[in-house]
Amino acid sequence: MAAGSASHFNVIIIGAGAAGLMCAATAGYRGRSVLVLDHANKPGKKILMSGGGRCNFTNLNSTPANFLSDNPHYCISALKRYTPQDFLELVDRHGIEHEEKAPGQLFCKDSAKDILNMLLTECEWAGAEVRLKTAVERVTETDGGYRLRTGSGDLTCDSLVIATGGLSIPTMGATGFGYRIAEQFGLKVLPTRAGLVPFTLHPELKEQLAPLSGVSCPVDVHCHGQHFREPMLVTHRGLSGPAMLQISSFWQPGDSLAINLLPACQIRNDLLELRKQRPQSTIGQYLGQHLPKRFAQAFNELQGWSGPLQAYKNSDIDQVAEVLGQWSIKPAGTEGYRTAEVTLGGVDTRQLSSKTMAVLERPNLYFIGEVVDVTGHLGGHNFQWAWASGVAAGNSA
Repeated sequence: MAAGSASHFNVIIIGAGAAGLMCAATAGYRGRSVLVLDHANKPGKKILMSGGGRCNFTNLNSTPANFLSDNPHYCISALKRYTPQDFLELVDRHGIEHEEKAPGQLFCKDSAKDILNMLLTECEWAGAEVRLKTAVERVTETDGGYRLRTGSGDLTCDSLVIATGGLSIPTMGATGFGYRIAEQFGLKVLPTRAGLVPFTLHPELKEQLAPLSGVSCPVDVHCHGQHFREPMLVTHRGLSGPAMLQISSFWQPGDSLAINLLPACQIRNDLLELRKQRPQSTIGQYLGQHLPKRFAQAFNELQGWSGPLQAYKNSDIDQVAEVLGQWSIKPAGTEGYRTAEVTLGGVDTRQLSSKTMAVLERPNLYFIGEVVDVTGHLGGHNFQWAWASGVAAGNSA
């Protein structure tokens, strides 16, 4: 240990999640004495639950365009210097079997534990210590660094890294600690809200869609000039599935969503052609060919479409095509942090170095991972930000 004391370290990292552990190994390999602290009883809890327990650990197609931030250029530098390919090489070196589920989305073949064990092994090899069940009660600045008051005594360090994540999934131990530290040192924290989160519906629509609970279909959902073409899942509480989680990051309370239920079809042309070729067929039959049976039936009933197509005027068909191509829904809200995968907003990145993640006016204080205002799309991008920002800080702290 530096300074001849077991309570002094070159680098202390608060938060033993994806970004914190990545940063610890990187700094440790540079010969720094590193301590990772976490109030939880286990490291990497969100890693373990991610991707249905299989951890979607990166996305091969990850680019800065897959991230939301009030300062959109900030993430470019770190993401360029530590790429999905770099992380994949690490995974391969550790012999972790993985598979590509959707284009670019890499998951562990066996279990998310493989990724966590890899990170803990890297920390061990790099000489970084991980100390759990240790809550940090207070952080103060010293002449050359920082003093941390913990339940088991005071610790000091030259560089302090905040990797405490956001507010999502409080049952996993998420708190606003990182934001409080940022504010303590005069940093601006942008308003936070739940991202990548399912929608809740108003009682009437919820009741109408109740019979469809568990049914999934591919849609193209639009809101605020953004759109995602992915599956939508109807749940007993509302709407979920990748399409809804993705668009939730752009949705604001009071907004409507425009959902194209048949993104692969030329709906108006199809119906006109069907009326010409088979005038006796119904809209319900058309829907049944393109949507899950239960969904087709319930949606048809919801809209009250009946009778053969020959009874539909061109203006009626235009109306049907508009409903199917731009089904408008106004969600009641979202399920909030309880089930959100990420937290939008956070430490304003205009106050941080994009090269090192350090506070510009305090070069020995760093913020990495979800606590900063950089949020990825669904599909492995948020982990890639954790790795890239962790490495950027670990190479400097």
